[in-house]
Amino acid sequence: MHGLVEVIARALVDDPTPVEVVVAGSESEPVYRLRVGKDDLGKVIGKKGRTAKAFRTLIAAAAAKQHLRPTLEILEPERPRRPENEGEADAVVMSDADAPSSAPDDGGTDTAADS
Repeated sequence: MHGLVEVIARALVDDPTPVEVVVAGSESEPVYRLRVGKDDLGKVIGKKGRTAKAFRTLIAAAAAKQHLRPTLEILEPERPRRPENEGEADAVVMSDADAPSSAPDDGGTDTAADS
């Protein structure tokens, strides 16, 4: 079954290099986790999920003879992770003059100076 999932996925996409199928779950209910390239995700899913539904139907039909109940999960491509400190350079720095005041505005009267 693993081979069938991989062959179908490679036939659907433009770039078969990043196609990856990982099997999880139990022997009688395998879960096939399919990961494709970013540009090919839409080809595997299809309009309104029709291609993905047909893909799942083919796998279920092939597995029925073996008394299996497979599940196909189509995963989003992994995004490269940014180092934690890389985002700090993009941070906006506000001065005290730019920061909103936490004290309520009382119309400009200063009660401490009046005393």
